[in-house]
Amino acid sequence: MSERPFRRAALALLLAAAASTAQAQSFNRIASFPTAHNFSADQDAAQETSAEIIAASADGQMLIYSDSPRGGLGFVDIRDAAQPQAAGFVDMGGEPTSVATAAGMVLAGVNTSSSYTAPSGFLAAVSLQDQTEKARCDLGGQPDSVAVSRDGRFAAVAIENERDEELGDGAPGQLPAGFLVILPLQGGIPQCDGLRRVELTGLAEVAGEDPEPEFVDFNERNEIVVTLQENNHLVVVAAESGKILHHFSAGRVDLAGIDIEKDGRLDFSGSLSGVAREPDAVKWLDDERFVIANEGDYQGGSRGFTIFHKDGRMLFESGADLEQRIVAAGHYPEKRSGKKGAEPEGVAVGVFGEQRYIFVLSERASVIGVYRDTGAAPEFVQLLPSGIAPESAVAIASRGLLASANEKDLIEDGGARAHVMLYRLQEAAPAYPQLLAEPDTKGMPVGWGALSGLAAAPGKPGQLYAVNDSFYSQQPTIFSIDANSTPARITASTLVTRDGKAAQKLDLEGIVADGRGGFWLASEGRADKNIPHAVYHTDAQGEIDRTLSFPPELLQHETRFGAEGITLIGDTLWIALQRSWKDDPKNTVKLVSHDLTTGQWGAVRYPIEAATRGWVGLSEISLGADGVYIIERDNQIGEQAVIKRLYRVALDELKPAPLGTELPLVSKQLVRDFIPDLKALNGFIVDKIEGFTLDAAGNGFAVTDNDGVDDSSGETYFIRTGKL
Repeated sequence: MSERPFRRAALALLLAAAASTAQAQSFNRIASFPTAHNFSADQDAAQETSAEIIAASADGQMLIYSDSPRGGLGFVDIRDAAQPQAAGFVDMGGEPTSVATAAGMVLAGVNTSSSYTAPSGFLAAVSLQDQTEKARCDLGGQPDSVAVSRDGRFAAVAIENERDEELGDGAPGQLPAGFLVILPLQGGIPQCDGLRRVELTGLAEVAGEDPEPEFVDFNERNEIVVTLQENNHLVVVAAESGKILHHFSAGRVDLAGIDIEKDGRLDFSGSLSGVAREPDAVKWLDDERFVIANEGDYQGGSRGFTIFHKDGRMLFESGADLEQRIVAAGHYPEKRSGKKGAEPEGVAVGVFGEQRYIFVLSERASVIGVYRDTGAAPEFVQLLPSGIAPESAVAIASRGLLASANEKDLIEDGGARAHVMLYRLQEAAPAYPQLLAEPDTKGMPVGWGALSGLAAAPGKPGQLYAVNDSFYSQQPTIFSIDANSTPARITASTLVTRDGKAAQKLDLEGIVADGRGGFWLASEGRADKNIPHAVYHTDAQGEIDRTLSFPPELLQHETRFGAEGITLIGDTLWIALQRSWKDDPKNTVKLVSHDLTTGQWGAVRYPIEAATRGWVGLSEISLGADGVYIIERDNQIGEQAVIKRLYRVALDELKPAPLGTELPLVSKQLVRDFIPDLKALNGFIVDKIEGFTLDAAGNGFAVTDNDGVDDSSGETYFIRTGKL
């Protein structure tokens, strides 16, 4: 196996990042298109939509994606790639599963199955010019992937006839069997009477009686490579004759340096042996080699990608390389640790100038790994941020573009919509990631995510601390950050402990250095989950040595939205509560004080902006030379986001009154609107900007919480404001 040790891989990544200003070319995201924009004015844009498989017109001016929830095809005009425009929607009368283009036509596989045991579907040709259907061919089964030969003579369709995953624990081997369909094309129109059915039974060692073709692709010789994902098998077929040229197992992989348990912590000391690759997408690199994305299905999923020669020789295996790079960028999906980790699902290949690139899409980590094809071991280039659950991508090399289709639509939960995203190859350094972790002293990846508070290291410009929240319930951590490099680097992590063990019942939302090597940490309580509202002090090693529980005078008015930030002014701690408690007048929240010398609690009221949708609350409080800086935000995302702001309250206004008495109302001054910062990477506006601090030199830094990559794009924005 060609897997390299993580220490060397991570070091290479960090060195590449440090030298990014000298890098000649990189891909950067230039635009994002919400698929909800393809609703007409008289339609309900609040219904679920998606972008799954994506294709481009021959001139690269139009994108077409399959939208399963809406049962049709979406069109996006990218003549101006930085300003994609809605270009129409075609109802296909079924579930479109894949799209490809040929000679001015869009070829769409459409599933019309009434049940798993009665699969059916058709291949439709839709005109790019007028978006009307010109032909359709019955396929005799449930289509999945569609591909068109480079010369436009043939279309190939993988007829999956997928199994019922609720039957027999989802084990493969449920008839009817899948097969491959090859259709001749004339002017992009499939010729139904020339349909050839290629049987694939009896080839695989795993459930050979029930092949489930997943993905197809053509090389220049009109050879079709087919992945049988659940069967862990690969087949190469001649399009002209339908003859099977080669077939072989996709094989198994031993993995090390991975997290194998869903347990509320990031631990990459695990290993697995003999993991079936179970590939999903496949793309030819040239006429001899192809690359597969090993998502896994029934019992496999080797978390990486593999390059094979068409005769069955394995030429390169990525092992855990991609996943460990995902870890370093804070995109690792811990909730998938017990299953298939980051789940590489899609793959695209494009030749830009003289360089061939491989794009590997991680469905669960919501990133795209970019590798340079060297003819031997691919060279890692960068990670690209994507929308939630990237399903497919298409390279438009003639225009220097890459487009990704991101299928997850969280409209029902008030979350991000499905998106198509566009990237351009530029003479510029990579804009993302903005924060990257170094390996630990043993060379293992340092996992991080869900950063919820930020603080400065006293007397050390550019040196910061951050904490994670309760998403990592078994691993409350203080991270050391060096912001003097680009991207900023997580250089160390310190576990927060109680009696030497990972502290429980914490939801860390704020941190401030005590000036003596230790820290004060604010924990957001929640009575219904038995999590105390409290402030904790730790020593330099992260051991809790003092607890300040909220007093009864405060707790009698408690709601679940507690401490969200903490700072230290002299001998007084100031804690920002996220939202109004029961005794707060409308559109106010408390800034709570605790005098460490006298033990007295007090508070002032802070005026928050009125919410037009959802709620508005506080996320951070941090001391500056001329006041305290407070993050105020709504809980909205994407186009609904309005309030992501930094305010200042003068120090002379922080005159707390005892709890239970009339509290003074402070005034605030707007310092910065973070919306432009959150738009700078050309994605959608993320919800949670949660940390802010001013370092020893007076420079400001802000950070977002990526929710542990759970129903989230996983993107962490590390924003540099300079001096305010």
